[in-house]
Amino acid sequence: MRQMTRVTMLLTLGTLSLAKTSQPIFIDSYEGQEVNISCNHTTIATSEYIFWYRQFPNQGPQFIIQGYQTNVENEVASLLIPPDRKFSTLSLPQASLRDTTVYYCIVRDAHCDRWGC
Repeated sequence: MRQMTRVTMLLTLGTLSLAKTSQPIFIDSYEGQEVNISCNHTTIATSEYIFWYRQFPNQGPQFIIQGYQTNVENEVASLLIPPDRKFSTLSLPQASLRDTTVYYCIVRDAHCDRWGC
């Protein structure tokens, strides 16, 4: 019999521009399943990029992925952005207990600062 482990993703809002973002407060998933976390940003400006970060307890924010107008993927996650850019979806391919943390969706101009580039 296969043991199923539940994974809870805690999410929070992040805004570093005039665009307001909203995302669910938490998401439950089972270990090994794909997790999709959506973020609404209906007032995004044409010059702004979509950034996702996560923050583990007692640590600073960790950059996951960024995108502008197309779908992007890396070794950690993929970011799905439709043409109108009114929302985005962070996709984690296989949830595990180590993915249980706070996730931030942030919309801002692309430039380098202490949060990344």
